[in-house]
Order: sequence, then C-alpha cells, then structure tokens
Amino acid sequence: MTLVAGVDSSTQSCKVVIRDADSGAVVRSGRASHPDGTEVDPAAWWGALQHAISDAGGIADVAAIGIGGQQHGLIALDAEGQVVRPALLWNDTRSADAAASLADEVGPAEYARRTGVVPVASFTASKVRWMADSEPADAGRIAAIALPHDWLTWRLRGFGPADDSSRGPVLDELVTDRSDASGTAYFDATRDEYDRELLSIALRRDAAAIVLPRVLGPSEHVEGPDGILVTAGAGDNAAAALGMGAGRGDIGVSIGTSGTVFAVTDVAVADPSGTVAGFADAAGGFLPLVATLNAARVLDATASLLGVDHAELSRLALAAEPGAGGLVLQPWFEGERTPNLPDATATLFGMTLGSTGRENLARAAIEGVLCGLADGLDRIVEHGVTAERILLVGGAAQSEAVARIAAQVFSAPIVIPAPGEYVALGAAVQAAWGLTGSKPQWNADTTARLEPDTRSIIREQYAARLP
Repeated sequence: MTLVAGVDSSTQSCKVVIRDADSGAVVRSGRASHPDGTEVDPAAWWGALQHAISDAGGIADVAAIGIGGQQHGLIALDAEGQVVRPALLWNDTRSADAAASLADEVGPAEYARRTGVVPVASFTASKVRWMADSEPADAGRIAAIALPHDWLTWRLRGFGPADDSSRGPVLDELVTDRSDASGTAYFDATRDEYDRELLSIALRRDAAAIVLPRVLGPSEHVEGPDGILVTAGAGDNAAAALGMGAGRGDIGVSIGTSGTVFAVTDVAVADPSGTVAGFADAAGGFLPLVATLNAARVLDATASLLGVDHAELSRLALAAEPGAGGLVLQPWFEGERTPNLPDATATLFGMTLGSTGRENLARAAIEGVLCGLADGLDRIVEHGVTAERILLVGGAAQSEAVARIAAQVFSAPIVIPAPGEYVALGAAVQAAWGLTGSKPQWNADTTARLEPDTRSIIREQYAARLP
C-alpha cells in the first residue's frame, strides 16, 4: 500500500491524516493543539506539527505529504532564517488602519485589478504595512516573508536557523502555491506573479531583494525528509475544496466560527468593492470567496438564550413556519465584514406577541445566518460565476434544521458531505497528485442531498431589513 499524508495547520490545532494513495481511504490520523492568541511564535506550530505526525504513527512509510494551513499570517524572517517577531495571524485586527491606508494609496479598483483583492486587516500586505509603521527596526531586518504553511513546509524539509535545522537557512528554498499566495494582497493570480511594487508600498522600502516563496503548480513537488515528496501545500479553503471533491460550478458554504462562501471556477474575479476576494484555488483555477463574521456562534448564543442544546434548537426551528412568523434576526453580533459594518450589532425585527416565541426565535437565528451567506453568494454570482450545487460544511451543517432551511434559502441543490477534516484530506489529495502526476478521483462521502425550494418569503423578508 502506498501512503500519502495531508496536514491542516489551522488557528486552533494541527491535524494530520494519512490516506491510501489508491483508494483515498484514511488509514490513520493525529492531532495537536495550538496556543491561543492573534500573534503566535511559529515554533509552537512546528512543535505541534511534529507532535501530530507522531500521534498519527509517523511518516516514515509515507511517500508524499502536503500541508494546508490558515491563510494570510505574516512570518517575517531575517537573513539567518530566524523569525523576526511572533507571527501575526489572519484574525489580528491591529492592521485595520494599515489596510485602509494601502487601499487609499493605491486605489481599491487598481488594487483589485492587480491582485484580485482589496486590502483588509487580515491580509499579509496589511500586516507588513503595520509592521513597517509600528516596528520599523524589525521591519528593516526582513529578508524573507512566508505564510504559515510555507514556513512549516520549509521546516519539514529540514530548513531553518542554522542552530535548529539540518539544512540551514536557505531562504530560496521557501515554496508556496497560488491559493495561499493570492491571500497576501501582493500576488496576481491571473499572471501567477508577485507584485513587488505593491509589496514595496506596504513595506515602505524597495522589496526587490525580499525573498518570497517560489510558487509551485498543483502537481509540483520538492525534496523532503528521507526521500518523501513534499507538495506545494495550500490555503485552508482551497485545500478544503480539494478534500470535498469540489469541481467547477460547486459552491462551498462553511458554517464555522465565521462563515465562508467560495466558488470553484475558471473565472478570475476582481471586485473593487472588496466584498469578494478573488483568490486562486489549489487546482489551477480560482476560488472567489466571501467571508462573514457571524455564523455558528449565532446559533450557540441562541441555543444558550433558549436554554437548549443544538439538537433541541433544530427541533424548535423546524416546528416554526418559513419566515418565522415575521421574526427576522440580523445576526451582526460581532459587527460584520459582509456587509462591511465593523461596529454593527445584532437586531431582532418583527417582534409581536404572536411572533415572539421559542420556535420562531430558533428559526430566525438559522434563517439570519443562512441569508447572510446567501447574500455573499449573490455577490460572487454577480461576477459571472455559476452555482450548480452547494456543499454545506462545518459543524452547523450537521443540524437537520440548518440543512433543510438552507434548501429554502439557496437556489441550488444542497449537498452535505460527511463530517471530516477536509483541509487535511485535501492536502493529502495534493500529495497524491504530486506523487502520481494525476489528480486522484477519490469520492467524498455525503450524508444528504436536498433539492432547492425557495418559494418561501425568507430571503425577501430578510432583505427588507437590510440598511
């Protein structure tokens, strides 16, 4: 049996899955926790990766490995391969003003034309600008910039500071892929080239000598430890798309701590409003994406308010009629990114003595979350992307009420993939692709398929409450 491995180095933890390269069956797996915080010493991620590999039984019998990971985080390296400062994660918002400054200096339309995105606080370029302004001495030491999965790939291959690696600080051995590079806000995914002028603007100095990871194609690989092939890796959403078996016309809708909607398409998107991020995927195409801040936590809060668990929340919601008797929850509890209302709060509309009951409140919470995600899909479709089916994932996707109400909100069939570590599974798909030269056709298991039924008033009622 030939084995391949995939890694998901996420914000919270590191997961490793080892799959049969022929069938795709998961043979074994392991995991390790990551520290909390919006800035983290990358050494903690490296330690977690080694622990997770060990927990999975090691990789001595693995032929190829790929690493998927959280996007956008800034790892600044000096000429000796040392980390200049703790990595700034995607969810570190101190760079919000820096992002706004970059967008103003270049112009949103020009930024979108050159990179497919408009800077927001999460993107790497925004963090580079923050560092240049707030920590200029450290910024002046930067010799290379990597993303979390780039740096872990480099370390796994034996590179790093001279006193902590077998192969030394060879910065030119940093590699990445199009999907993660496209989240930096200084990479053009249509030409597959870094835009060093934009990086120079962000860094406030000439960035021509800064080492940036070499961008590998979907099937390319480099030499790893003990003869193991190491593939390009991918950003987490792109890896998840591979893991779910998403193809052209598929829409991924993920309901986790935050919500994401992404499309697998051949269409390059450049949205000057910044609502849609025109990312690349991990298979040679594009992955335009919209993110919302309020998703599963809205359901958590509603369940807590009602004093029920999620199974009972689902039962209550299904006991109410579509439209929740006129009750509409605008679920912007933590502000919102789509639409861009960072200071917004949640609002409950349509409260009457007749509408304000437990069943309607449960349903209004689910409808509000799903309508926000459906609005995001509308923004993507406006750019010429087609939506042929919805792949609904995340912990909340396993709720019967969420699945059934989604079919009343989205106008494409709803498919529920079986629960799984899709980022790690997708990274293993890429590992097999690099090993054989052909993308494996592994079937992802599904638990349900629901046909759309959008005759209800849900979307219309929600839209009427938008500012």
